[in-house]
Amino acid sequence: MLIDGFSYLFDRDLSRLAGQIEAYTTEESLWLVRGGITNAAGNLCLHLLGNLNEYIGRQLGQIAYTRQRDTEFSARDVPRAELLAGIADTRIRLVRTFDHLRDSQLQDPYPTDVLGYPTTIHQLLVHLSGHLTYHLGQIDYHRRLLVSPDQPMKP
Repeated sequence: MLIDGFSYLFDRDLSRLAGQIEAYTTEESLWLVRGGITNAAGNLCLHLLGNLNEYIGRQLGQIAYTRQRDTEFSARDVPRAELLAGIADTRIRLVRTFDHLRDSQLQDPYPTDVLGYPTTIHQLLVHLSGHLTYHLGQIDYHRRLLVSPDQPMKP
């Protein structure tokens, strides 16, 4: 039952991420940075995909994945279609992973030390859900702050 809830939350929020990426008025606006805003929405999207594919897909689902964390923050001008395809692929990987997890596993130790201290699978899934929604909110704010629907800003 809890696994179903996690599966629902991650799928819902990845769908919201896709909606945010689609809502940018131009592809260029996905890569804007200004003042104290140092991470573009495109980079935050790449970071979320890397994070979820690594810590849920690879670590829990045994799905082949090689994370390139530095690239998540250094890449520029990745086409919107590629970001959306990455979101769709991540949704599939997470659904496959959650389909094979059982509630009884949630109290098992998470296989690696991610947070600097031992955690259970349940604790890490709660952390990852919060991480996803935190950056999802940043992307929403970034879009509304930097990109006016009437006047797209130029990079």
